Amino acid sequence: MFLDKIALTLAIIGGLNWGCVGLFRFDLVAFLFGGSDSWMSRLVYVLVAVAAVWCLTLLFRTEDGHARTSHA
Repeated sequence: MFLDKIALTLAIIGGLNWGCVGLFRFDLVAFLFGGSDSWMSRLVYVLVAVAAVWCLTLLFRTEDGHARTSHA
């Protein structure tokens, strides 16, 4: 699904940014968009968070894209 790929891409970008923060104390998003308090940086942070939540749904889907259900 196209939305899955967008969400995964944003989550990867967020993960790489956090890696830069952890390893080098360098926030690439803040650097590119005028500081961590700028509206653009905050928008990117929110989009990455929403994408990460969306990616959680990938853990609970089958290969055909449907939610897994328990049949007892």
